[in-house]
Amino acid sequence: MAEQRQPRKSPVRSWPPLHKILLALAIGATGGWLANHFQVPLAWMLGAMLSTTVAAMVGLPVALPVVFRLAMMAVLGVMLGSGFAPEILDRLGDWTVSLIGLAVYTLLATGVVAVFLRKVAGYDPITAYFSAAPGGLSEMVLVGAANGGDERVISLTHTSRILLVVLALPFLMQIIFGYTPGPRPSGGIPLVEARLFDMLVLTFCGIAGFVLARLARLPAAAILGPMLLSAVFHMSGLTEAKPPTELVAAAQVVVGTTIGCRFAGVSMKLVSRTILASIGSTVILVAGGLLFAVLLHPLTGLPTIGIFLAYAPGGVAEMSLIALALSIDAALVATHHIVRIFFIVVCTPLVFRLLPAHLVGRRSVPAPGED
Repeated sequence: MAEQRQPRKSPVRSWPPLHKILLALAIGATGGWLANHFQVPLAWMLGAMLSTTVAAMVGLPVALPVVFRLAMMAVLGVMLGSGFAPEILDRLGDWTVSLIGLAVYTLLATGVVAVFLRKVAGYDPITAYFSAAPGGLSEMVLVGAANGGDERVISLTHTSRILLVVLALPFLMQIIFGYTPGPRPSGGIPLVEARLFDMLVLTFCGIAGFVLARLARLPAAAILGPMLLSAVFHMSGLTEAKPPTELVAAAQVVVGTTIGCRFAGVSMKLVSRTILASIGSTVILVAGGLLFAVLLHPLTGLPTIGIFLAYAPGGVAEMSLIALALSIDAALVATHHIVRIFFIVVCTPLVFRLLPAHLVGRRSVPAPGED
C-alpha cells in the first residue's frame, strides 16, 4: 500500500469551515438520537459514528476540529473517574496478574498483526509496524510518520479497527458469552438538577487534569488527566457527583462524529483496502484477547467477560463506554486500557529502534523534536 502515500499535512490541527463543523455535528447528533430511540447499545456514540462515516464516505463536507474532541474527552474522563469509589484501592492488587498478562498480550498481538499487515495486506514495513499496535491512535500516527510510515494508512487502519470493534463488541458479548446486560447504571443526573458546586468541582477536574497531564506529557492526556484527578476526588470522598446525562450524551456524539469524519476525503479504493486489512487484524486481536481472558480467568478470579473487554483493541473512551453500557466493571476496563496505552506509547518506539533495520525497513530519519 506504499503507492497510496499522500503528501503529509496536518488537517487535524487546522480549523475547518464552519459549515462542515455544523453539518458533521448535525448528522452525528441525528444518528445518535435515532440509535437512542431504537435502544441500540452505546446509542449516542454508535449512531453518531455510523451516520458520520456514511456521510464522509459519500462525499458530504463533514469535519470536526480536534478541540471539540479534546473537550468532550475531558468530560468522559471526569465521568470515568467518578466511577472510582474508595474501595477501588483495595482491588488494585487483584489486577496484578491480568495487567502483566496485558503486557504479554500487547507484545505478541502487535508482532502477529504486523506480520499479517506486511505479508497479507501488503503494507510497507514501517506502516505495518505502527498500524499493528492495539491502541494509541494519535501517538502511532505521529511517531509512525516521523519514522517514514504512511500516516494516512496508519490513521485509517486504527480508525477502522476502532469502528469495527465498537460496532461488533456489544453483540459479540451476547454471542460468545450469552451475556444479557443488567440494568444500566445512571451516567449522571439531568442538567436541571445539577448543583452548581458539584459542576464547579467536576469542571476543575476536567480543566486542571488536562493541563497537568499535558505538562507531564502523558499519553491520551485529554481523557487520562481528567480521569485521574476525578478519581482522586471521588476516592477521597470529596465528591460523589457525576457529569449531567446531557453532557455525557453530547460527549459520545462528538467522539463518534470524530471517528466518522476521519473517513472524509479518503478515496474509496484506499478505504476498502484498509478496512479489509483492518477486519483481518481485528479478528486476530479480538481472538487473542479472548484467549487471554479464558486463560487468565482461573488465575485471577476475574470474570472472563471483564478481562475480554479490558483487553479489547479499542480506545480508552470507547471501551469504557461499552463497559458502562453493558454494566461491566468500568474501573477494571478503564485501568487496563490506560496501562495498555502507556505501554504502547512508551515501548513501541523503543522496540522499533531495537529491531534490525532490514525487518522494518527503517530509514535514517530524525526522531521527533530533533533537527
